[in-house]
Amino acid sequence: MRVLLVHGRYRSVAPSGENHVVDQEAAALSGAGHQVELFQRHSDDIAGWSLARKAAVPARSLWNGEVRRELARLLERSRPDVVHVHNTFPLISPSVLYACRDSGVPVVATLHNYKLVCASGDFFREGAPCHDCAGGYGAAALAHGCYRGSRVATTPVVAGLALHRSAWQELVSAFIFISASQRDLLRDLHLPEDRSFVKHNFVRTVAAAERTRPEHLVVHLGRLDAAKGAPFLMQAWDAFRARHPESPLRLAVAGGGPLEGEVRAWGNRHPSVDVVGLLAPEEAERLLRRALVAVVPSQWEETFGLVAIEAMAAGVAPVAPERGSFPELVTDGVDGALFAPGDPGALARVLHDADEHPERYVELGRRGRATYEERFRAGTNLEQLLDIYRFAVSNPIGGDRVVVS
Repeated sequence: MRVLLVHGRYRSVAPSGENHVVDQEAAALSGAGHQVELFQRHSDDIAGWSLARKAAVPARSLWNGEVRRELARLLERSRPDVVHVHNTFPLISPSVLYACRDSGVPVVATLHNYKLVCASGDFFREGAPCHDCAGGYGAAALAHGCYRGSRVATTPVVAGLALHRSAWQELVSAFIFISASQRDLLRDLHLPEDRSFVKHNFVRTVAAAERTRPEHLVVHLGRLDAAKGAPFLMQAWDAFRARHPESPLRLAVAGGGPLEGEVRAWGNRHPSVDVVGLLAPEEAERLLRRALVAVVPSQWEETFGLVAIEAMAAGVAPVAPERGSFPELVTDGVDGALFAPGDPGALARVLHDADEHPERYVELGRRGRATYEERFRAGTNLEQLLDIYRFAVSNPIGGDRVVVS
């Protein structure tokens, strides 16, 4: 197939699961012999722009005519079978949906977050999950300044959601939700059920390695912010160390983000903690393979816990909260461990259990690898993706849709 991927890349200063997923799907499609072309914009570029051009970004997030025209020319030149849209905010805008409509090319859209109804994209406010805007009306987001903590910055985001809601509903031939829990939380979007699919992300094929006995080490890989649980992790580790001050268990924290300075200052006060910063993918994988467990302390309802699956691929037991997508991905006591969400003491108790019974978590890691092999390898997942593409091509929006087996 000829596939055009559309994606607005997030800033490189913080890890982005969406960037990772787009890159891996592109590589898997190309590796299987499909023709893949990328149409991208890079948020990193904004830093080098003039003040006038930066000031125009909010307006262009609503409608980017330049992008629409450029994509229209590309569609005319390359004539892809399908356009797969990922992130359009802030540099691409939903104008690409109209370009595809005008060119007669079906669109598949992966919804990586909750951005079609939530200004911040994560259903998370003031340290807890929030569904005030789940119905698609952004009054609460405006009142609280949910995007970047600013009512001014939030206004164009909410305006864009209202302006293009019908376009998302009417110009997309197939939607991909990356978990059933995400689909359920976005039910008030009223997207057509016959065009909605659940397809988990996959993790690139990782060679199974004979694990020597792992270090007595907990690893956290991820963005250091409140939604991803950096403050929660610090609270849980403090609770664990307070109860078990002589424990040899160590914590390594890798990642970047707005709370990196705070996490580093905290880590400097704790001899049991190493804050190693943002690592290259190869370095992160090496660190992960050393771990007894990989802790995922997310406080928002993750649409897909990519790090948990990366841990399974490495044969490391994931430890995650029992909400969002994690109960779909991790079976407690079988291939990982789940803890009560929002309770630092519950995570501290799992850490103590890993400290006291490391062999149990080595076995969970071994079973996690089996789960990865069965559910998250590229081959089966890629065929799911191609089936969705075929559906979109055979049942373009506006036609008589028939499910293609």
